[in-house]
Amino acid sequence: MNNNQSILITGGAGFIGSNFIFYFLENYQDVKIVNLDKLTYAGKLSNLESLKKHENYCFVKGDICDVELVNNLFQKHNFSGVIHFAAESHVDNSIERPDSFITTNVYGTFNLLNTAKNHWMNAPFSFKEGRESNRFHHISTDEVYGTLGKIGLFSEETPYAPNSPYSASKASSDFIVRSYYHTYGMNVVTTNCSNNYGPKQHDEKLIPTIIRKAINNENIPIYGDGKNIRDWLYVEDHCRGIDLAYRKGKSGETYNIGGKNERDNLYIAHKICDILDELRPKKDKYAKQIAFVRDRPGHDFRYAIDATKIENEIGWKAKENFETGILKTIKWYLNKYKKQ
Repeated sequence: MNNNQSILITGGAGFIGSNFIFYFLENYQDVKIVNLDKLTYAGKLSNLESLKKHENYCFVKGDICDVELVNNLFQKHNFSGVIHFAAESHVDNSIERPDSFITTNVYGTFNLLNTAKNHWMNAPFSFKEGRESNRFHHISTDEVYGTLGKIGLFSEETPYAPNSPYSASKASSDFIVRSYYHTYGMNVVTTNCSNNYGPKQHDEKLIPTIIRKAINNENIPIYGDGKNIRDWLYVEDHCRGIDLAYRKGKSGETYNIGGKNERDNLYIAHKICDILDELRPKKDKYAKQIAFVRDRPGHDFRYAIDATKIENEIGWKAKENFETGILKTIKWYLNKYKKQ
């Protein structure tokens, strides 16, 4: 990557974005990062506390839907790239208030893309001088593909079939990114990932919730019968995949990033309880706290990703399996909750 480049990262105070910023600054000492984040409930500046005085890092509080702000940032920093994490992403919240998901995920993505196009291009398929390699990387989800039965995997060719307002808004944003490649010739790449886990994830998500409820001696809530299956991807593996796709991915292409770690929710709860029994033993086994609650509306049965394309074309491979990643994750959260 060229020296003195400036990259806009949106949503960098969130779970995956903050992990990525640390990864990126560690690996590319000469690239400046501007982190634009609205700091909704999911974004925490504490995730980036140690970067406050980093000379190549700058934080801007703001909304990706703010046309004037985004335009001013492009003018000021002359971005050579955008890595776009910012999104409303919690399915339960999208059921309660879908409007904010449509606004942020659809209009916000459009605003970023359109501003980038205006700064980087003279006309369709005509880049301004020196902007030819500028790239827009859109971070998406496997939920756009809908649900799987007991067999099969999501590939880049799987038809979109989103089932929640969240996944529908992400599918819409994916299509807008695609359209800017086909209509304007913009240099875009999209990655669709499976469920991430690891340090700095929001407390409301499944794995932090299980850990927190377990050590607080509360019921550990599991939707339905606990048989819903997800393909779990350790966040640092995801960060390496994003980096590779951003640098080496082919323009206009989509790359699926998955951990090949399919586990159902009940297995995850029991696995975390077993590890806690060893790391923080108490009189009763933690698994006794597992309680089944009413299933979420439209709860997809199974997601699983075929990551063959990114493995074969640009050399990505997951380093962690679920059992190694979950141990690291539990230790991180035990340390976090001890300090609170």
